[in-house]
Amino acid sequence: MTDLFQPVQIGAWPLNNRIVMGPLTRCRVYDDGAPGALQAEYYAQRASAGLIISEATNISPQARGYAFTPGIFTEAHIAGWLKVTQAVHANGGKIVCQLWHVGRHSHPDLQPNGQLPVAPSAIAPEGDTLTETGMQKVPVPRALATDEIPGIIEDYRHAAECAKRAGFDGVEIHSANCYLLEQFLRDSTNHRNDLYGGSIENRARLVLEVTEAVLTVWDSNRVGIRLSPVTPNTGNTPLDSQVMQTYSYVIKQLNRFNLAYLHMVEGATGQSRDIPAEVNFAELRALFDGPYMANNLYTAEMAEQARQQQTAELICFGRPFIANPDLVERLKSGAELNRATLSCFYGGDEKGYTDWPRLQDSLDKPK
Repeated sequence: MTDLFQPVQIGAWPLNNRIVMGPLTRCRVYDDGAPGALQAEYYAQRASAGLIISEATNISPQARGYAFTPGIFTEAHIAGWLKVTQAVHANGGKIVCQLWHVGRHSHPDLQPNGQLPVAPSAIAPEGDTLTETGMQKVPVPRALATDEIPGIIEDYRHAAECAKRAGFDGVEIHSANCYLLEQFLRDSTNHRNDLYGGSIENRARLVLEVTEAVLTVWDSNRVGIRLSPVTPNTGNTPLDSQVMQTYSYVIKQLNRFNLAYLHMVEGATGQSRDIPAEVNFAELRALFDGPYMANNLYTAEMAEQARQQQTAELICFGRPFIANPDLVERLKSGAELNRATLSCFYGGDEKGYTDWPRLQDSLDKPK
């Protein structure tokens, strides 16, 4: 007794169901950031999701923080992604491009001319990142000068334009998981004293200006945004000192854009649903005027309950889609899910990527 698997209109998109395939970095794009036939097959296999959000996609050479991740800023990138979007559409699906700038979580080996990664402030995260020669420690980044920020905004606009040319149905602005936009939002990573630092209004300025720039390319009903108020990813980033005040302000400001959806990570991305006592996701959800996409370790039962209680219009599943290209069908029928090991997540070839068995395969076998 749920409408989880029923068609729904979200923004400009008539979706076949309310299940979303979340963005999954797989580090399998080896041709200078341009997807190919393997990526087209991978996404087409998962086109039964109501909506697919692409793996996080670099908006510029500077945006890159992990080896073998795709881009969306060159003609080759456009041509590669066009193969993907055409394959998804041929299988009845919808797909948006997630626009990504990692900010400080990078390494000179991944940056143009071996430069330092950039960030709101010169504060190093903990941890390592994947380069072409293996894992390397993330260095202290370089703080962006104020006059560089318009160039960052233009990179987002250009990437949004490239995504349109590549046949995507829309874009998602990645303002989560402690990457560049969220590094500006949090006072733990933003110690600036210009227009982009200090007050909540100043720290939120960049994400709002990026949204405005993207909306010069796309209609608002084809643009979503992702937030993760309590995720410590990418270097154990400390939370903002006033999570509710900061993210409440951002959400209220986003309402003026009439976006297609707000994609919210409830808890620590892919790790836990533990939430600090002072943070209330129900209150944050209530502040947003449009469709709400819930994400983070959802099960079929949790998704159905969210719809029954109408606490989310869309439910986003991430890792279950790795091993289950037909996840929607499996959730609907209650079938057992394939399980992927960590060794399948990042890098490699078609093994652990496009070779997962489908439920229909077993049904089609002769008895």
